[in-house]
Amino acid sequence: QLQLVESGGGLVQPGGSLRLSCRISGLAFDTYAIGWFRQAPGKEREEVSCISTSGTRTTYADSVKGRFTISRDNANNMVYLQMNSLKPEDTAVYYCAAEGYYLCTGHPDYWGQGTQVTVSS
Repeated sequence: QLQLVESGGGLVQPGGSLRLSCRISGLAFDTYAIGWFRQAPGKEREEVSCISTSGTRTTYADSVKGRFTISRDNANNMVYLQMNSLKPEDTAVYYCAAEGYYLCTGHPDYWGQGTQVTVSS
């Protein structure tokens, strides 16, 4: 059983930056791929980024490539999402999720409660 807790969301102006953190508790954290998802009002949830168990492989949605960076610290059970050059369309609730596989397949086993990111002037 894993528990995931996100933090770092908030209100930021367009062009600004935020770093989201996901603290994971439970056994065998390093056997789970971790993904960041987001859901905007009236839209379907989408996968934003994923990082493999070892941290050597990452994937990004086309909409965030070059702006967002995912990383993980297996020693401290943390995953981060650095978000730069934020746009109003990045506004959403962001969730981290864990999947018991070396890479994300879009079907996580565990979810966090989410953190709100609002990009507005």
